[in-house]
This record gives sequence, structure tokens and C-alpha cells, in this order.
Amino acid sequence: MDVSHSFDLEMGLRLGLALALGLLVGLERESARSPTRRLLFGGVRTFPIISLFGFACAWLHLIRVPWVLAAGLLAVLVLGAVAYVGKLREGRAGATSEVTALLTYVTGALALLADIRLAMALGVINTILLSEKASLESLVERLDKAEFLAMLRFLLVTFIIYPVLPDEDFSAFHLNPARIWRMVILVSTVGFAGYFLVKKFGSRVGLWLSGLMGGIVSSTAVSMAAGRIAQSQPARSTAALQATLLASSIMYVRVLALLAFFKPALARALAWQLGALAVVGLLLAVSARRRRDDDTTPNDQPTMLQNPFEIRPALVFAALFVMLTILTVYAKTNFGSAGVLSLACFSGLVDVDPFILSLAQGTETTVQLAAQAILVALMSNTLLKGFYFATLARGVRAGALLRYGLWTLAHAPLLWCV
Repeated sequence: MDVSHSFDLEMGLRLGLALALGLLVGLERESARSPTRRLLFGGVRTFPIISLFGFACAWLHLIRVPWVLAAGLLAVLVLGAVAYVGKLREGRAGATSEVTALLTYVTGALALLADIRLAMALGVINTILLSEKASLESLVERLDKAEFLAMLRFLLVTFIIYPVLPDEDFSAFHLNPARIWRMVILVSTVGFAGYFLVKKFGSRVGLWLSGLMGGIVSSTAVSMAAGRIAQSQPARSTAALQATLLASSIMYVRVLALLAFFKPALARALAWQLGALAVVGLLLAVSARRRRDDDTTPNDQPTMLQNPFEIRPALVFAALFVMLTILTVYAKTNFGSAGVLSLACFSGLVDVDPFILSLAQGTETTVQLAAQAILVALMSNTLLKGFYFATLARGVRAGALLRYGLWTLAHAPLLWCV
């Protein structure tokens, strides 16, 4: 299409889009005007005109008029600067309307020069940001600085570090930096989501739901946190025991989900075993009857999980994964199946996820041996969590040891069912 000599249907639609997007912004600015304030920069007429001005400058650009786009943008900038100076003289601050005018000009130009979806996205997002001022300000007021920094770290790990890592195997152990970091991202994402679920719902429905969702993040962390609650508030010991049992039950579901993502064959081999162990944990939690005074207050909930995301745990996870991958290959090569199972027992005392994912990513072990090693790691981890909790919660120590002991023994017969 030669835009210098024709004005067809497509060009008309693009012109209509520029007008509609400018009108959309203008309607929002007009509705936001306060009756007590004068010198509003623009409203329902000004912004559509600015968008059409951008469209016209883009047309002139296409027919080889030099510097017209830059000159048009400069004109809108000067107009906005004059309006802003006037606002400052009235003692008002804020340049939202003036900056919006610049973006509206660019949107009008893009309606002709680029894919119309880009212009539509800019216009709609611009209007949403303008109309949701109250909601955004309320969000800022509620925003916790630690959570905001955690989100920045999470974005750093996901979108800055990961893309620059080489996606190839190194050494005889087939260590792939990109693959290792993908697992760090996945586990961090699960933990990140679990933290905010606990924060949003935990204080409303009690320790049991905090434990249930806290198991998505770290059942070991929940066990220790719940143990501290039982230690400081003995009347709530039973509820704390239920919370840690529920968190440990969710651990089996989380592990099954990770295996299904990384190695479906291993997930199929362990599906009913891990499901059965999760059900056992739920039944043990139900068997712990709560007393009437075993209540929850909102201020207790944040102690379950302290921080949504930190760089250091992510680096520790990556280091553990690499170390356990190397140790698994070494143990299998030099000590056979017994070496892998012994390593599984030891790794369960630290953190099961790196070991389990090293097995899921490795090719040195058979599915049967990997499944048995995972059950051994989960068994030792379950026993360790029971010990953690019982050490802190004196009021329900016997009940905790009994339940975690039975749960640990339930793993044994399943080792021969894979």
C-alpha cells in the first residue's frame, strides 16, 4: 500500500483506532477532574486531538517529511511543560496528565506505524493505570518492604541470572548450569506462592491452614516455627502439632508435582506411594484433637514463615543440588545401590528437594533405585521433623513422637513396592 497516494479501509481503521484510544484516555481524565481545581491539562477533547496529531505526524513521516515526528513530540512536551508550570504556581504537584499526553501522542503515531496490537496495548494499559490510582496507592500503603525486596530478588534470579547461564553439560557429571538454575526457579516459585497464600489466608482460618499451605514452601521450616509456637503458648500445642503434620503431608504432594514436571516416569512409579503417605499424615493430623482454648490470633501467623524469598537460600539450594548430583554419581559408581540409599538417608536430614531433583535429572540410576532412594530420603526427613517439633513442644511431645514414629515406619514397606 502506498500511503502517500491512497487512503483505504485499513488506513481508515487505523485512524479510527487512534481516535478511539485518545478518546478513551480523554474520558478517564475528564472523569477524574475535581470541580475545585482549575487548569486541567486536558479532557475528553484534548487527548483525542493529541492522538490524531500523532497519527498525522506519522503520516507525514511516511511521505518523507523530515523530523516531523520529533517536532510533534517536542510540541506536546512544551505544551505539557506550560501546563505543569501553571499547576506548580497553584501549589499542586504531579505530572500524570502531562506525561499521559506524551504517551497518547506516541500511541497515535504507532496506530499507523506499527502493529495495531501495540498501540491498543499502550492505550488500554495507560487508561487502566490512570483509572486505578486509588487501588495502586492503597497497594503501596500495604506493601511490606521486605516482600518488595524479595520480589526484586526473585525477578533477578528468574529474568536476569537465568538467561545468561550456558545451557550445556560440563564435566563427567553432566552439570548443566541452566538446568540447575531452572530447578532453583521452580522451587523458589512454589515457595514464593506458598508464602503469600499463608499471609493472605493463614491469619483468617488458623494454624492448620497455615501449615497446609506452608508445606508448599518448606515443611521443615513450618515444623520448627510451629514448635516455637507450642513452646511459647502451651495451650496451642495441639493446633501446632496439627499444623506441622499437615505441612509434612503437603511435602509428599509437592515432591510428586516436582517429579511429574522433571521426570514423569519417576512420578508414575511413586504416585500411589506418595499419595498414601500424604493420606497417612492427614489422618495423623486429624487424630490430634484440639482443645477449645486452642485458638488462633492473627498476630501469631507471620511467625510460621518469615521471608518470602532470599538470594542466599537459592544459592544454597543450587550448591546442594550440584554437590548431591556429584555424590550420587560417585556413590552409584563406587558403592552401587547401597551407596545411593545411604546418601538418601543422609540428605533427608538436610533438605530433600535438592537430592530428589538430582535423582530426577540424572541418568545414572534406574527408576526403581531412584524411587527407593526418594522414599528413604523422605523417611529420614519425616523423622527429623518429628524430632525438631518434639524437642520444642513439651506439652505434646509424646503424641508428636508417636505420630511421627508411626509415619516414619509407614515408609518401610513401601520400599519394596516400587
